[in-house]
Amino acid sequence: MIHLKYRKHVKAEEGGKGGAALCKGKNGEDVILDVPLGTVVKDAETEEKLFELVEAGEEKILCKGGRGGLGNNNFKSATNQTPRYAQSGEDGEEGWFILELKLLADVGLVGFPNAGKSTLLSTITSAKPKIASYAFTTLEPNLGIVKYYDDQSFVMADIPGIIEGAHEGKGIGIRFLRHIERNSVLLFMISCEEEDIKGAYKTLLNELEEFNPELLDKERVLAVTKCDLLDDEARKKIAPRLPKKLPHVFISSMDQSGMKELKDKLWDALHK
Repeated sequence: MIHLKYRKHVKAEEGGKGGAALCKGKNGEDVILDVPLGTVVKDAETEEKLFELVEAGEEKILCKGGRGGLGNNNFKSATNQTPRYAQSGEDGEEGWFILELKLLADVGLVGFPNAGKSTLLSTITSAKPKIASYAFTTLEPNLGIVKYYDDQSFVMADIPGIIEGAHEGKGIGIRFLRHIERNSVLLFMISCEEEDIKGAYKTLLNELEEFNPELLDKERVLAVTKCDLLDDEARKKIAPRLPKKLPHVFISSMDQSGMKELKDKLWDALHK
């Protein structure tokens, strides 16, 4: 939360940094607060969304400065050579505001803890997220660039794992669900070790719907992970039990199988 007084601009930058200062009188120049792309500005009292900054160089005015006053010399005339009155300046606006960052990414990874999201990100991008054999190893969002054909690419975002009840504050996923709102495509990642993959998908989908129903309007792709544990016969048994009409792919970050097909499906979803 930040308190802004007098005239202040909020400007989107690729790697913004915060800061504020008070300027008034003849030195009352504009004060610009650089913030990262994807920043949402809200009124701290009402939590009303005022605006968001999604383009580099975009500027918005949060608080307007007051009009300056007039000194006695401005009222000097031929009949009043020494005026003894002046006009006071007006106070500028001030207020308390919340600056909330939502990551901008093309593809967002959605899944339970230990579904292999961080491992996938480290496999197909140059990102180096923390990877371990226990739940909630991802404590903050991670971004990576996935290279595609002909020097094309797209941005992938990994957020902490979601558990049932996340929309009510369970686990740590609720703190990061807002980042999914800025993703064009959602990649649901479910381990082949899940007994009911379709049921697990519905649970994840329900958490997103409870948080924000508009998330269900986004394109979706399903990746069944850790498939180095499966043989061809096991995959054939699983495939008919997957959600209908949902593009899916069997992948393994361990042996990198299915990565080409996954990139193709994500690229197609991004360009629908």
